[in-house]
Amino acid sequence: MEASTKVPYVDQDPQEIGTLVSGLNNKSAKKGYKAKKTSFKVQDSPDGITVDSWRFQEWDYKKQDLPIFARGLFTTKDRRGRDEICIRGYDKFFNISEVNETRWPKIEKNTQGPYELTLKENGCIIFIGGLEDETLLVCSKHSTGPRSDTEISHSVAGEKWVDRQLAAIGKTRADLARELRKRNATAVAELCDDEFEEHILAYGPEKAGLYLHGININVPSFTTYPSNLVQQFADEWGFRKIAVQVFDDIETTRTFLEKVAETGAHEGQDVEGFVIRCRMSPSPTVTPYSDWFFKYKFEEPYLMYRQWRECTKALIAGRPPKFKKHLKITEEYLLYARKRLAQDPHLGKLYNQNHGIIQLRDDFLAFKQLKGSEAANWEIEMGEDTSALITNDVVIVPIATIGCGKTTVAVALTHLFGWGHVQNDNITGKNRPKQMTQTVVDQLAYHPVVISDRNNSERREREQIIKDIKMAHTGARLIAMNFAHNDLDEVRRVTRERVLERGDNHQTIQAHSEKSKVIGIMENFIQRYQPCDPEQMPDAGFDFVVDLDGAKDSRANLETMVQELHKKYPRLVPEVPSAEIMDEAIESALNNYKPNLRHKIPDRKDNKKGKSSQVQQQAKAQKPKALEYMSVSVPSKNVNSALEDAFKGAGAETSKFYKQLQLTRRVQPNFHVTLMHRAVSKEHPDLWANYAKMHSENTDPDGKLGECEIELERVVFDSRIMAIVVRLVDPEDRWKCVNAVAHITVGTRDDGVKPKESNDLLAKWIKEGSGKETGIGECVFKPKVVLTGVVKGVLSR
Repeated sequence: MEASTKVPYVDQDPQEIGTLVSGLNNKSAKKGYKAKKTSFKVQDSPDGITVDSWRFQEWDYKKQDLPIFARGLFTTKDRRGRDEICIRGYDKFFNISEVNETRWPKIEKNTQGPYELTLKENGCIIFIGGLEDETLLVCSKHSTGPRSDTEISHSVAGEKWVDRQLAAIGKTRADLARELRKRNATAVAELCDDEFEEHILAYGPEKAGLYLHGININVPSFTTYPSNLVQQFADEWGFRKIAVQVFDDIETTRTFLEKVAETGAHEGQDVEGFVIRCRMSPSPTVTPYSDWFFKYKFEEPYLMYRQWRECTKALIAGRPPKFKKHLKITEEYLLYARKRLAQDPHLGKLYNQNHGIIQLRDDFLAFKQLKGSEAANWEIEMGEDTSALITNDVVIVPIATIGCGKTTVAVALTHLFGWGHVQNDNITGKNRPKQMTQTVVDQLAYHPVVISDRNNSERREREQIIKDIKMAHTGARLIAMNFAHNDLDEVRRVTRERVLERGDNHQTIQAHSEKSKVIGIMENFIQRYQPCDPEQMPDAGFDFVVDLDGAKDSRANLETMVQELHKKYPRLVPEVPSAEIMDEAIESALNNYKPNLRHKIPDRKDNKKGKSSQVQQQAKAQKPKALEYMSVSVPSKNVNSALEDAFKGAGAETSKFYKQLQLTRRVQPNFHVTLMHRAVSKEHPDLWANYAKMHSENTDPDGKLGECEIELERVVFDSRIMAIVVRLVDPEDRWKCVNAVAHITVGTRDDGVKPKESNDLLAKWIKEGSGKETGIGECVFKPKVVLTGVVKGVLSR
C-alpha cells in the first residue's frame, strides 16, 4: 500500500489558536500542568517579531488533558494582533510499552497502516518555519537564536546548515520561508554533525547535515505529511533524506522490528531504533483515525556506549567511574581509555567538549576485534554474567511508604507466578525482623522467589534485611522493588487517596475508623523515607534494583516489574504475560486480597490502663513533637527543571559540580526555604512565638499554613555545597526569613558536609564575591523562575 500523495493542508483558525494560547497561559495548579513560556526576539526580522516558546515537563505528556501535545511549540502574533502557531513539533511519542497506548495489543487493535518506519537519527532536533515578514525561523526544541557570544547554539548551527544547502541549490532563506508559510507548515529535521556535537552514533563529514524527517501542519491537532512527500520536499530544498520502509500490516512490522532488535544493527550499521508512523483511533468504530507515531528503541549497545561515555568523563575529572552493567568489558574499556588519555592529554579536553567520544570507543572495539552488539553481549557469551541463568533463591524487597501499592503488586506477582509472599504484619511476638528473615528463607525451600513484604523506607531497615538474608542464605539474590518518590507531594496526595478509599482493609491502619491517626502515621513514614541509592551502602548490597513510581497505579508498576525481571533474569521470568493476564492479576489482588491478622493502633489513653510496655512505647511515640523549624517547601520537579535549564547553557567548568552532585546522587530529593530554626529562637523571640502559635492553632490536615511565592535568583556553589539564592515574593510581609540570605540547599559533596553550611557559603559569597580567587561559582537563572511554595512547620524527630 502506498502512502497518500495528496499534500495535506489546514488553515489556522485565529479563534482556535487564541484559545490554545489562553490555555497555555493558565497557571492554575488545578489544571495539573504548567507550560513554561520563554520569549525570543527573532534576529534579522524586519518587523522585529518576537516568538514565544512553550514547554511542558516530560511527564506532563502522559496526561490526557493538555491543551496541545506538541513537543516543540512556538507562537507569535500577526500584524492584526492575532495569535498564530509559527513552529509545531511532533506530538510526543512513546516507546513500546512505555504507556498503555504503546502496548502491542493496543497497537494491534487501534492502529491502521501503512506503517512507515524511519531510522531514529541520533542528533538534535531542528524546526524550520516561515514568518509573516518572510523571515526564516530556525529553532531547536525550545529556543532560537545564539546562546552566547562564544558558544554556538543548536539553532544557530542549524541555520548554518540551512544556509549551506540553500546556497547549493541557488535559493534564499526568504524563498524557503515563503514556501513553508504557504503550506502553513513546519519542517522538522535532525542536525547530525560530529564537528558541532557528537552523540552516540557517528556522523562524519560525508554524512553530516540536516536530515528532514517530517513536515507538520501548524494547527493544534497533530497533522503531518506522509514520508513520500517529506522526501520529495527534501529533494526540492537540499535536505538529507532518511530511509523509509513501509509495511502494510502491524504483524509484519512487529516481526521486522524484533528481528533488528536482536543485533541493534540494520543493513550493516548500528541504529538506535525506529520511529513508526501510522494512524490511530482510541475507538476505531466511533472516532476517526488520525496521525500517530510510536518508537521502537534498542537498548543495546547504546546503554553500554552511554555508560562508557560517562565513565570516561569521570576518569578525566578524577572521579571513580561508577557502573553496574557490562562489568568486564567496561573494565577493559577503561583500562584502554586510561592509557589513551595518558598518552594524549589533549584528548581529555576534547572529550569534555563532546569531541572524540565515538573515535575512542571505535578504537577500543577495533582493538578487541568486536562489534558493538558483540561487546554488549560479551559477559553472557564469556560466562561472566550469571543473571541469565538464575532460576531460584531470589528475594524481592520493597522500598516504599504506606499506600504505594507494594502489597498489591506483591500479591499480583504471586498470582502470576506462584511465588512466595511473607507479610511483615503477619509476624508477631519478639524480634520481628529476625522472624521475618527466617520465614523468608524457609519459604525459599518451596518457592523460587519470595517477596519480603515490608516498607523498608529507611536505610537501616534495608541494611538489616540484606545482612540477615545473606547470612542465613549465602546464595540468595536480593532485588529491590523500589517505589521511588520523585515527586513527594504527588506521592503524598496519591497514597493518601488510596488509603482513605481502601478504608479498613489493612492490617495495621483502619482509615475509616481512625482517619486522623492514619494520616499522621502516613506522614511519619514519608518524613522518614530515605531514597534508594544503589551506588552507596546499604543499597549497593542489592543484586538488582527495579525503579517503580510511588505515584503510579499498581498496574503500571506491575508491568514494569515483570518486564525488568524478564530482561535481567530470563529463566526466572521466561516471558512477559499478556496485558489481559496482568489486568486480571491486579484485579484479583485488589478485590480478593483480605488481611489475615488485624493490628490495633493504640491510643495515648492506653498508658493509663497499664497496657504492655510495647503499647506504652507506641503511645509515647504519638506525643506531640516540638516545632523544629518553619519552612516553605517548593515542588522538587520544578526546582530540578530550573536547575537543568540554568546549567544547560553554562560551560563545562560552571556545571562540573552540579553534574558531580547528579552522578553521585547528592542532589536533595526535596527542597525548602528555612524561614526560621528553633536554634535561633532566642535571637528572634517574638517571631518564633508567632510562628509557634500559628503552627499550634493550625487545623489543616496537611499542616499547611499558607502559600508564598519563591523567586529563584541564582545558584551559588563551591567544591563542597550548592545553594539557590531566593527571594520571598510576599506582598503582605507575612512570612519572614531570619537567614542573612534566603536560600534552598541543593546538595552537598558528601555526608560530612551539613546542609546548614549553605549559610557560611552565602556569607562568604556576599563578602568576597564569586570567581577563581574565592573558589565560589554562580549561575544565574535567565529568566528568573517563580514557584509557589507551601508554608508549614516541621517537627523535631
